[in-house]
Amino acid sequence: MKMRPYQEAAVAAVKESFNEHDLSLVVMATGLGKTVVFSHVIDKLVPQNKRVMVLAHREELLRQASDKIEKVTGEQPDMEMADYWADQPSLASFDPKRVIVSTVQTQVSGGDGLGRMARFNPEQFGLVVVDEAHHSVSKTYRRVLDHFRTNPDCKVLGVTATPDRTDEAALGQLFEDVPFDMDISDAIRDGWLVPIHARQVHVEGLDFSSVKTTAGDLNGADLDRIMNDESTLHKIAGPTIDIAGDRRTLMFSTTRAMAERLCEILNRHRTGCAEYVDGLTPRDKRRDMLRRYQDGDFQFLCNVGVATEGFDVPGIQVVTPKPTKSRSLYAQQIGRGTRPVDGLVDQWHTPEDRREAIASSSKPFMEIIDFTGVTGRHRLIHGPDVLGGRFDDDVIDVAKRMMEDSPDEAQDIEELLEAAQRRKEEEDQRSLAQQTERDRRSSVKAKVKYTTSREDALSFFSVTPSRARDWDRARPLSDKQLDVLRRQGVDVTQYSNSEMKQMLVKLFGRIRSDACSLKQSKVLQRADWYDDDVSFREASRRIDILSKNKWRKPHAV
Repeated sequence: MKMRPYQEAAVAAVKESFNEHDLSLVVMATGLGKTVVFSHVIDKLVPQNKRVMVLAHREELLRQASDKIEKVTGEQPDMEMADYWADQPSLASFDPKRVIVSTVQTQVSGGDGLGRMARFNPEQFGLVVVDEAHHSVSKTYRRVLDHFRTNPDCKVLGVTATPDRTDEAALGQLFEDVPFDMDISDAIRDGWLVPIHARQVHVEGLDFSSVKTTAGDLNGADLDRIMNDESTLHKIAGPTIDIAGDRRTLMFSTTRAMAERLCEILNRHRTGCAEYVDGLTPRDKRRDMLRRYQDGDFQFLCNVGVATEGFDVPGIQVVTPKPTKSRSLYAQQIGRGTRPVDGLVDQWHTPEDRREAIASSSKPFMEIIDFTGVTGRHRLIHGPDVLGGRFDDDVIDVAKRMMEDSPDEAQDIEELLEAAQRRKEEEDQRSLAQQTERDRRSSVKAKVKYTTSREDALSFFSVTPSRARDWDRARPLSDKQLDVLRRQGVDVTQYSNSEMKQMLVKLFGRIRSDACSLKQSKVLQRADWYDDDVSFREASRRIDILSKNKWRKPHAV
């Protein structure tokens, strides 16, 4: 399976990280192919005489991983889960598989206190992969990782799409390095995922004020009591039918009873348009239902905890998330609809071409329908929270207020955040104008100088500054990474850890494609002899000519 440029950059970043660290985390938005990345890590970075353990917490994730690993490496993984036992001799010759896929629950199960993980000798393993690694801070995962880490040469690679802001500090304590981080906003701007539009639909009588908070999110029983009200479900089903039109729609329900009743109401509007699925749906029936949904046999899929992680149907165009205070859960829900039409974007080489192709396709964007009511003391998550990765919290709050000012209207979240940023800057400028003229001039001058020198490198590497993650604040770049940037002419004192990591990812990509360096670009720009696509060798040739011509561009040019 051929990798996309950012996937190649992720694998290269992991390779660099493993030179200095044992536990590394890759963050990639849903739909960007995390499984493809760790499959190539297994193929390229793990010695053939070492084994690999891939951990997840659900069967669907393991089966997807097994399929991708076999396509990339040519090796069929063995499975350790429930009634499946890896490393079991058959009547024929026994050949242990190099790659094992297993649920974390299976690894810790067993009556001897050690679990089935004791069947595997850590000394044989060179890598443990943790899929959906935001779960890895739990005690269960830690037990398994501690077992394999008794071999100090065994690396750990975590991959996740949705680390909540509350998870970042904990993940930063577990993983030593985050060599690659590409969030949903980056992916949309680069044309790999479709833009996201969102609208809030106020449901009269929907009141979350009495709902308690349990483990950081809305209490399930309280939420179910409110959402399962017959009149509330009618107020959800009606607008959904009207807004969705004929677009394929994925709906998230709090319980099976709600999903079943919601389907019943939707089918009253349009016979046979909706079905529901949850964890109790028989496995064969679930697979058949998901296949028929992907084939377009019915429009609305109401699900309970099934279509979150590992659910891949690119045709989804509308998502109605269930109310939540968890950014990671909300991101998982809407991430089901962000993939573009199959086979569309990989034929284009620039972000502009990919974005244009998406805009001209049958799926130019996906839409979120947030059904809202009285929230009381709760701060519920909405679209700007998930796409606001590079914006401060106060800008995100402005964007959410702007959404509330335009109820029932679909808005492009990226455009909304940009508008909120401009409004916040205008507010800051008005505040600045209240200072004395002398202080104002001094502040503006300093800001302009700082911005100009920063923007040179950020623009060159096509980096849009992202919000600093908690692990970035806590873990500075290594001396080796800083030296690489300094040699490129980057003043490392002016950038956050996250910005410099973004630049390193872009830098590795430029090195592989033989593109010119930042230092070379500055020299050529001063001589007015710089092109965006100039190669490293061509830049060296031009600089050599300039040095012999008193740093002036030759008249012939």
